[in-house]
Amino acid sequence: MSKEHATLTIEDKIYKLPIVRGTEGDKAIDIRKLRTETGYITLDSGYMNTGSCRSDITFLDGEKGILNYRGYPIEDLAEKCSFVEVAYLILIGELPTREQLNDFRALLSRFALIHEDLIHFFDHFPPQASPMSILSTMVNTLNNFYPEMSGDSDEDLMIISARLLSKIRTLAAFSYKKSVGHPLVYPRYDLSYCGNFLNMMFDKPVRPYVVHPEVVATLNKLLILHADHEQNCSTSTVRLVGSAGVNLYTSISAGISALWGPLHGGANSAVIEMLEGIRADNNDFEKYIQKAKDPNDRFRLSGFGHRVYKTFDPRATIIKRACTKTLEALQVEDPLLEIAMKLEDIVRHDDYFISRDLYPNVDFYSGIIYRAMGIPTDMFTVMFAMGRLPGWIAHWSEMMQDTDDRRIGRPRQVYEGPVQRDFVPLHERS
Repeated sequence: MSKEHATLTIEDKIYKLPIVRGTEGDKAIDIRKLRTETGYITLDSGYMNTGSCRSDITFLDGEKGILNYRGYPIEDLAEKCSFVEVAYLILIGELPTREQLNDFRALLSRFALIHEDLIHFFDHFPPQASPMSILSTMVNTLNNFYPEMSGDSDEDLMIISARLLSKIRTLAAFSYKKSVGHPLVYPRYDLSYCGNFLNMMFDKPVRPYVVHPEVVATLNKLLILHADHEQNCSTSTVRLVGSAGVNLYTSISAGISALWGPLHGGANSAVIEMLEGIRADNNDFEKYIQKAKDPNDRFRLSGFGHRVYKTFDPRATIIKRACTKTLEALQVEDPLLEIAMKLEDIVRHDDYFISRDLYPNVDFYSGIIYRAMGIPTDMFTVMFAMGRLPGWIAHWSEMMQDTDDRRIGRPRQVYEGPVQRDFVPLHERS
């Protein structure tokens, strides 16, 4: 702990508050004793200026467009690693050796199947049930089938992480198959993590699915780019729920529910909807640009800007390259890609958007890639959840192992309701 202090003056009294500095230059004022020493709390709607924890997992600098997992730049990991390698890195803290990677892959294969009794659960969801609702429910249910895993030891964490990472892709693929009324496709042990998922999604008895290497490579990139993103809404939810002492499965289920929200995980679906709207309106870009500039119009350009990044989103550049490459490899011509590229070009050269730091984010091109793969729009957020799972697990584990700072999440509030008043019996109320 640093010996530096900030000073705070309240009612002519000076208080010293410790300053905490991170390894990448992050600066924080430690206010954990503020209320007990001063009687005051801080008010920070959305917790945009509040650090809820200290973490070793992800570094994000929104001003410079930097995103690192465990110290490694996202650009290197997305181009040179598989999703399984990055998942291991996020969970364990180091990139795996070849032997460690093979052992981890063997665990993923070992846990690929789900209990047959779990399959019957799918039959009781309505035909139009949201895949995210199904996924959240099924992940929470896993605790009833595998209650012995606590995650208290490194061995437990490796087992429970492999189990969740493996089974979530099976649950996701099965939920899709059930929604379209197709027979389930069981995992294959000869396929990679992403190849296995794609085969379970799209293989049919009458038309066997051919796993395309370019599609597998792109899906690896997409999952890597979503693997963690510091203290976002769903990750904070996993930590907050986990702080009550509940099991990992329930904490992850809560994170999936948070990600389900359109303001968090539904952004790439909104991009597709926007691009379809522009296409249906004869590609009238000027109309939509003016609508976006009009403060009285509720329309907003989806896929531009970010709550954290004040410059370009480093993930967006990677996804744009992958999008073009994937569509070319699959020989898919999607008119939405041309609309997206034209819209991006307009926004990048317009002073209105430049002055507001509205650059394409990770969601702008990802939906187009998923469309080319054949993944329907209502599965986009499920794909996000699959990618984000390593980060959720790592944050839950980090919190559980933090013996110094671990405490149940319990935000305060500034009460603005009626002052205390006398109770009036029912017969006297007029």
